[in-house]
Amino acid sequence: MDNNKSMDVVSFAKMAIVTALYVVVTVALGSLGSGAIQFRLSEMFNFLAFYNKRYVYSVTIGCVIANWMVFGPVDAVVGSASTYVFVTLGVKLFSKFMNEHLFGGVINKAFLYFSIFFAISMFTIALELHILYGLPFFATWFTTAMGEFISLIIGSVVIEALGRRIDLTK
Repeated sequence: MDNNKSMDVVSFAKMAIVTALYVVVTVALGSLGSGAIQFRLSEMFNFLAFYNKRYVYSVTIGCVIANWMVFGPVDAVVGSASTYVFVTLGVKLFSKFMNEHLFGGVINKAFLYFSIFFAISMFTIALELHILYGLPFFATWFTTAMGEFISLIIGSVVIEALGRRIDLTK
């Protein structure tokens, strides 16, 4: 078998696994991961894009599927478009900090900056919830941003620890 083809299959399989994990973790948390107050632990998989850009597609597709299952087609479009744009942009902005750590090596500086950036990006979800359900925009932005930030900080520690044991770049 051609080595390049096997690498393509391996890459595709890794992407499929991450996509499936995103969906399973999101759906397993149910309403806790959607709506005005979100604790979406599956967002930890966003950090995999810092190791390999292919995971931008994995988390975006996972977001499409999970959002469709939990909240419907509008959230599948808005949420996944937001995920794609802000994960891609966040990786471009903060990758240069990947080798810097805070708090005795516990928090990756790139991951912290990304977590703040991505939490701020929740204005897109707050706007969606405001338009569709009449939820107050600023209060919803605050609650979704805080839930996102907490989820990402927890996830950053998990992915950073995993990245120390497994080469996530391959």
